[in-house]
Amino acid sequence: MSSYSSLLRTPGVARIIAAQLTARLPNGMLSLAYLLQVQFVSHSYGAAGLVLAATSVGQAIAGPLTSRWMGRWGMRPVLILTTAISAAAVFAIAFIVMPVFAYMIVGFVSGLSTPPVTAAVRTIYPKMVNSTQLTRLFALDASAQEIIWIAGPVIITFVSIQISTVLGVVIAGVLMVGGGLWFILSPEVGRVRIPRSRRAIGVVLKKKPVLVALIVGTLLIGACAAVEASVVAVFGHGGPQAGIVLAIWSIGSLIGGLALGHIPVGPWALARRMTIVAVGMGIATFAIGNFWGLSGTLLIAGIGIAPALGVMSATVASSVRFSETAEAYGWVGTGQLIGAAAGSAAAGFFIDGPGPIGGFLIATSLATLGTLCAVAFHRWSPDLRGRDSSPIADTEPVPIQPS
Repeated sequence: MSSYSSLLRTPGVARIIAAQLTARLPNGMLSLAYLLQVQFVSHSYGAAGLVLAATSVGQAIAGPLTSRWMGRWGMRPVLILTTAISAAAVFAIAFIVMPVFAYMIVGFVSGLSTPPVTAAVRTIYPKMVNSTQLTRLFALDASAQEIIWIAGPVIITFVSIQISTVLGVVIAGVLMVGGGLWFILSPEVGRVRIPRSRRAIGVVLKKKPVLVALIVGTLLIGACAAVEASVVAVFGHGGPQAGIVLAIWSIGSLIGGLALGHIPVGPWALARRMTIVAVGMGIATFAIGNFWGLSGTLLIAGIGIAPALGVMSATVASSVRFSETAEAYGWVGTGQLIGAAAGSAAAGFFIDGPGPIGGFLIATSLATLGTLCAVAFHRWSPDLRGRDSSPIADTEPVPIQPS
């Protein structure tokens, strides 16, 4: 714990972590908020799934594209433009009753304009601490990130079920605007300049660690989103049980992140952490309807989530040039956002069919597939034990004048 305390005492670290978490919190809220709002209006989880699918298509296009724009036009202009458009789309879904097709269009715009905060902050991190602290900072970020992907839906579940689905979407929009402004106005965002990438878009995916992080991250967050939708379906709209179960899940992720985050990252690190997630979700499938059984099994699953995300961040950072980090994290972030939307959508369709158990089976399948991918491609994961995990420095020919 002392190592994390020293990190937070580094000038600007605590502030930038808090600002970016607030700005990114809607990423973990909107899939479930859209699901509940559209389901409430249309009375169909399947229709809500279509809206989430449209949102995921927009996110797929946006992530690497807007991340590269930050190298061309700067972080702040891109973040301001995307935050404004995305927030307008979010509030439209909250306040305007539309047919499902119109919801799909607005959801697509919302996804297309997702602010590239993740790519920005993970590009900034290596400039804030020395190389020996960077892996630990990524681990701390991943531990805090569970607030986005797990505790965020807890807020939406409580608000949407106990008060109003409209208010749930509105809260996500307000956090997007407020957190976005806090992050945009942070001094570190103005100090760090991302070099313009000289390579074509998508070339960074030839880096094997980036591809592994993209694939496994998409499957992991997809599994998490499917669990969230399924827990809501299990306990319905009549009480706080769903929110409590998801809160216990988030505690497991926080415990795992702090307990395992400082362990040196080897080639098998991601596979081990994904195994914990898959096993916990698999056992949870047999505990549906049992409040304490479901809480306990998801607590186990949560222990692997934050550590897995931390490993992905560290391996990506160590494998690409600094000018490519924003795009690399843009691809990984896009994968996670697509996973969140697609996982919720798939779970929604299966919940309409066999019921909540269908959603849990989707979650377990995605987590298991992610584990198998991490195992199969473990040789592509760098061994960072005792090694500098900072991005590779950009170099270019230097003209030499003849003497």
